Formats: sequence, structure tokens, C-alpha cells
Amino acid sequence: MRIAFLTAPEGVEQVELTDPWQAAVDAGHEPVLVSTEPGKVQAFHHLDKADTFGVDEVVGEASADSFDGLVLPGGVANPDVLRSDDRAVAFVKDFFDQGRPVAAICHAPWTLVEADVVRGRVLTSWPSLRTDIRNAGGTWVDERVKICDNGPGKLVTSRKPDDLEAFCETYLRVFAQEAA
Repeated sequence: MRIAFLTAPEGVEQVELTDPWQAAVDAGHEPVLVSTEPGKVQAFHHLDKADTFGVDEVVGEASADSFDGLVLPGGVANPDVLRSDDRAVAFVKDFFDQGRPVAAICHAPWTLVEADVVRGRVLTSWPSLRTDIRNAGGTWVDERVKICDNGPGKLVTSRKPDDLEAFCETYLRVFAQEAA
């Protein structure tokens, strides 16, 4: 499978990018780093700068049709920047319009809220997003990982870095089922 990982140029929580990425590589899939700008993405360990990662494709030039699924890593700044970029929001929405699976962890559902794709869905996230998700018509639950199939394409969500093992295992299983 070819899997898009969408991040802003700065602010992604490194472990929420690298663990799901490595899980995809270990399973024999092709992860592709997509961002709103070419060059490199600056990752963070909470508020401290961490490593940089090379961008493979730029939103606006990338298309959901060329991927089997989408992973949205968190970090507070990352989804906040993405949700204010019309091209990034349209890219995310296109996965749902095409019924392709999406996985989001921690603060990443902010981008889903902006794309207006949580209405009628059940999902989890970092607890501070609970009200935003409810106001957008979704149902928030406090679970390690949640799979929702209320709508086109399956949605896999998790709360935080402590949930990464379950998140990685679940998103890969769901994406593989959807690609079959």
C-alpha cells in the first residue's frame, strides 16, 4: 500500500510521525511524506525541536487517488497549521469523498473538524478536542483506539503517544482490509 502522511512544515509530534511510518515500512508498505511546502518538515518532541524529514510530495500537487490511505500525525501546532490551509483541508476531505481510510492521532482531528468530516462519526483524540469534535457533529469517546465506519471510508483515531502501539496495529489492519 502507498500511504500518505500529511504534516505541516513545522510542529508535528515526532513520535506520532515516526512510529506509524516505521510500522508501515515494517509491513512492506510505502509511506509518503506530504506537506504544504516543499523541503523539510521540522518535527518536535512536545515543545522542543527534534529531527527534520524530507517532504516527498506537496499538497496541491498530490492527489488522494494515488494513495491507499492517509495518516494524520498530531502535535498541537501541526493540525492547527493544516486546518488553516485550504489545500490541506481539501486533500483530507478528498480521502473521505473517495471512501479511502484515514487514521488520526492526538490533536490531528482538528484537521478533520475543519474538513467537516466528523459529523455522525465516533472518534477519540487528545481530550482537549472533545468539545470541538462534539460541536462539529461527532461523538467523542475516551478510548485507546477507535474505528468508525459511519460514513464513506473507515476512520481510525487514537488519543496520545501512549496509544501508538494500538494505533499502528489497528490502522495497518484497517487499511489492508480496505485495500483488499
